[in-house]
Amino acid sequence: MTMIGDDLQQVKNRIAKACAEHGRNPAEVRLLAVSKTFGPEAVREAHAAGQRAFGENYVQEALDKIAALADLRAELEWHCIGPLQSNKTRPVAEQFDWVHGIDRFKIAERLSAQRPAHLPPLQVCLQVNVDGGANKSGVPPEEALPLARAVAALPHLRLRGLMAIPEPAPDFAAQRELCLRARAVYDAIRAAGIDIDTLSLGMSADLEAAVSAGSTMVRIGTAIFGGRLYKTPPEAPAAPPPTGGRTQRPGEAGSAGAPGSI
Repeated sequence: MTMIGDDLQQVKNRIAKACAEHGRNPAEVRLLAVSKTFGPEAVREAHAAGQRAFGENYVQEALDKIAALADLRAELEWHCIGPLQSNKTRPVAEQFDWVHGIDRFKIAERLSAQRPAHLPPLQVCLQVNVDGGANKSGVPPEEALPLARAVAALPHLRLRGLMAIPEPAPDFAAQRELCLRARAVYDAIRAAGIDIDTLSLGMSADLEAAVSAGSTMVRIGTAIFGGRLYKTPPEAPAAPPPTGGRTQRPGEAGSAGAPGSI
């Protein structure tokens, strides 16, 4: 098994263990591999190990990656999980299968209008800011239900649920408390009669807490692909972009990653 394949299996084992501890079926929790900043070969390696759903934050990087992996397009499911600007909605509507970060009706409206008629409905999640971070994207919890009603009525989209990115927390109990806030908003929308089935919640550092709170999709990057290489400042030596491999983490492959890492 390849290194990425081994790390994928370790993450799946973590999901299964968390589900067993909280009386859940592992089949209820989907794994979204977050491949941002890693090249097409890393996605190919994960695909060869059985992974099919991939998350990307940066639209242009994702479009280049989708084009480079055109031979696998029918087998891959591409999720846009980063904040989405109005001027980037068209390529996302045309190329992606899911969008997780909707927090304004204007963005949903543009995606709806720009989704090609020959494609299936674009699967979408509302992003909810559960901890009130001033610099964080996401609709406040009290505004989630009205937005859900409006988005659910749009053509060419299918509202699937909610996405949340809680602030890093020091321990399992604190992580779970934040995750339960997202679960409460999710439950309130379902109780209002809106048919949603997805709670996109949990990253490398808080996967177990998210599963315990009812997450149905965890977004894992660091624990699969390793530490990310971002662009360096102009005065610093430029590091080569990652391709098929991934940076070695201290200690052993498959660690949870730094708090707050996807």
